[in-house]
Amino acid sequence: MALLLAAISAAGIWMMIYGVWEMFQTPTVSVKSSPALRAYASTEQVPEERSFRERILSPMVQDLIMILSRLAPYQNTERLNKLILLAGRPYRLTVAKLIGLKVLAAISVAVISVIYTDGRPFVVRFLIVVFGAMLGFYLPEYWLVREKKKRQKEITKALPDTLDLLTTCIDAGLGFDAAIQKVSEKWNNPLAQEFRMASIEMNMGFSREEALRHIIERTEVPEVTSFIAVLIQAHRLGVSISNVLHQQSRQLRLRRRQWAEEEAHKAPVKMLIPLALFIFPAIFIVILGPAIPRFLTEFPLR
Repeated sequence: MALLLAAISAAGIWMMIYGVWEMFQTPTVSVKSSPALRAYASTEQVPEERSFRERILSPMVQDLIMILSRLAPYQNTERLNKLILLAGRPYRLTVAKLIGLKVLAAISVAVISVIYTDGRPFVVRFLIVVFGAMLGFYLPEYWLVREKKKRQKEITKALPDTLDLLTTCIDAGLGFDAAIQKVSEKWNNPLAQEFRMASIEMNMGFSREEALRHIIERTEVPEVTSFIAVLIQAHRLGVSISNVLHQQSRQLRLRRRQWAEEEAHKAPVKMLIPLALFIFPAIFIVILGPAIPRFLTEFPLR
């Protein structure tokens, strides 16, 4: 039984590591996307060059992840898809891969808990296994939530500088679409990537309003939502975008200064914990330490 559990645990951990490793791989060009590659694939070189991982292991893991992803309800799938979108789709992550990783992580942690709780009472062992399975199931989602918050914070920090560059480009005579493209070429932060995606959508035929609303859906940052809402309103009313951008730039810089002042006011409260845990005990030892032996001599404890 111990050998069987060890084998299942090793297989689960291997599949989880393999799934994570697959996400870190760079995207490859499909053979169907190019006539030259299709002609090359028709030769005898391609089947010989395909490795064991590409022919057997990768399809097995992908099929297993797809089967596990079908166990999730539709509402949960939509929520995870929204979470992946807000996180910026890190490592080309999809809902199927995320659900598969969640299930594999839960199984792996549960099997490890079974092995390491051998010999304990059944109730304690059962509770530890259930807790480990729940922990493993929510670990990938917890990582994704942290990625989402990190991305939103980067977008908030990059918005004032991006807005300044956008205003400068429009004042220099560029149109709004060309200014967005210029901003997307200047930086490579998440906000510039969103502007690049909006520029691509407008080139594909989407209207300016639709492309800007898609940015709101992919970010859900209050500052970006307010800024784009003002742009859409100005576009509808025919107001000069240059004046709107200047006003929005001043408001964003004022808001960032207020945020910095707020964080500065929170600093003394946050410093109380390290002061109480590390600074005050050291001060008490230095001040009262030399007096303790004399106090014990003058006033013995018996």
